[in-house]
Amino acid sequence: MKKEATFEENMKKLGEIVTELEKGEIPLEKAVELYGEGIKLSAQCKTQLADAQLKITEKGAENSSDGGME
Repeated sequence: MKKEATFEENMKKLGEIVTELEKGEIPLEKAVELYGEGIKLSAQCKTQLADAQLKITEKGAENSSDGGME
């Protein structure tokens, strides 16, 4: 089973795709392929950020319910 890429890995790859697309020196078919991959990476990053936000919110709720003491 393939390990899920980290947020940082996804952002790096997304940046590489954007750079490649901005050059405008690739065939249309390859540009469409890269665009599709970029959309998938963007969705994964959005999910990873939402998960991180949820964890932070949950931690905040835990700390406020116990008076902030650990």
